[in-house]
Amino acid sequence: MRKSGSATAGDQEVVAGSSGTKANAMPPAVLPDEDMVPWEVPSWEDVVRQHGDRVYRLAYRLAGNQHDAEDITQETFIRVFKSLANYQPGTFEGWLHRITTNIFLDMVRRRSRLRMQGLPDNTDRLIGEERSPEDVYTETHLDPDLQASLDELAPEFKAAVVLCDVEGLSYEEIGATLGIKLGTVRSRLHRGRQALRLSLERRRALAEQGAE
Repeated sequence: MRKSGSATAGDQEVVAGSSGTKANAMPPAVLPDEDMVPWEVPSWEDVVRQHGDRVYRLAYRLAGNQHDAEDITQETFIRVFKSLANYQPGTFEGWLHRITTNIFLDMVRRRSRLRMQGLPDNTDRLIGEERSPEDVYTETHLDPDLQASLDELAPEFKAAVVLCDVEGLSYEEIGATLGIKLGTVRSRLHRGRQALRLSLERRRALAEQGAE
C-alpha cells in the first residue's frame, strides 16, 4: 500500500511536466487593434460649437429661466476648458451632463445658504451659432405647466426627472451623472414623478375652474 504523502515516478513526471509547462509558458501576445483610432483632444471652440446647444437646453430645463441657464452654460464650459486636457476618453456627452447638473445643484445649494445675496451679472455670455428666436424657444422650452411643475420639485428630484424623462438618460447614466446608486436613482425618480403628477393635476384643476 502506498502512503498518501508519497509520489510515484509517474506522478513526479506529471508534476514536473506541469510545472515546466507553467514556467516556460509565454503570455499570449496582445495585438494592436487596427480599428482603434487614438483620441485627439478637441479644441475648446469645437466643444462649444458642437455641444453648446445641448448644454444650454439641459441647463434651461433644470434652471427654468434664461438667466440661470446662461450662467450654468457659461460655468460648464469654463470647467470643460480647465479639465479638457485631462479628460479620459469615454462618453463625452455624459461628462457634460454630469458637469452641467452638478453646477445646477451647486447653484441651488449656494442660493439656499445666501438667499439675500445677489449674483454678479458682469460675465460675458457664450455666443453659439445664430438661430432664429423661434428655434431657440422650441428647443429649450417645455410646456409652461410642465416647466412650472418641474420648478416646484426639490433640486435632486428635478435633476433625476429631467435627465431621465426629458434628456433620455438611462438609470445607469443618471447614477453616474449624479454620483448616486441605482436604488437612489429609482427612489428619486419615483418621488419626483409622483410630485410632478400631483402638481400637474392641481394646475389642470385650477385651469378648469378658471374656465367655468
